[in-house]
Amino acid sequence: MASLDNRIGIITGASAGIGEALARDLVTQGAKLVINARRESKLRELAQELGEDNVEILAGDAGDPKLPAKLLDAAKARFGNEADLVIVNAGRGLRGSVLDSNTEEWDEVVRTNILGASYLMREAANRMAAQLPDPAKDAAGFDAAWKKLLESGGPARDIVILGSTVGRHISPFSSMYGSTKFAVNSLAEALRRQMAKFGVRVTLIEPGIVRTEFQEAAGYEMEGFGAFMQSVGPVLTAGDISRSILFTVSQPPAVHVCDVMVRPTRQEYP
Repeated sequence: MASLDNRIGIITGASAGIGEALARDLVTQGAKLVINARRESKLRELAQELGEDNVEILAGDAGDPKLPAKLLDAAKARFGNEADLVIVNAGRGLRGSVLDSNTEEWDEVVRTNILGASYLMREAANRMAAQLPDPAKDAAGFDAAWKKLLESGGPARDIVILGSTVGRHISPFSSMYGSTKFAVNSLAEALRRQMAKFGVRVTLIEPGIVRTEFQEAAGYEMEGFGAFMQSVGPVLTAGDISRSILFTVSQPPAVHVCDVMVRPTRQEYP
């Protein structure tokens, strides 16, 4: 497994859940991070816990098209190099289908889950591609730089995108949220194909049911949904997904785990 020492990462949605668990795990493994969420107070608490030498905070709305450049600029300014590990994690849920979900929330779900993710994917991909010579313009230069990177063991360059099992397997009970994750799944695979020639890894993580504050924020009726979680439990924790991400980004630079779907063992559907 490749070391994560001194890798420079960005995590959106880092104030809770998967993003928070991953921030802890990455710092433990030696990474330096810029963490983002709307709740600045939560980010400050996490930075104090993890050590302010290891973490820079940048509060903001993940759907803001200007945020990705700010995040990547902050990483370079604080840690001296461009980020080589970008976790596209921020998102929001929404209970219900196209028939019964709250239409007043549709715009916000699409803005955050699709547009916000796309802005960050684009900015991260463009900057990571520029870290080595363009293989289409300078094939020999790229080959030499790629060989040197492999011989030295890295750092790899990773864009990790959080999808969902409902972004691959249709659930009529959360079809509006699921539709945004279907979009993210297709964007991730398209970007993977574009970035492969640059040696940049684009990985899609598709969790099943993970117990975090996500369910309440999405408006799920927790008595009924809680009974469902109990029936397939134990459900996943944020730490379970963090471990899966650590596995993918710790692979040698020439090895790419492209897609990871993680479910509770007893979850049949979706």
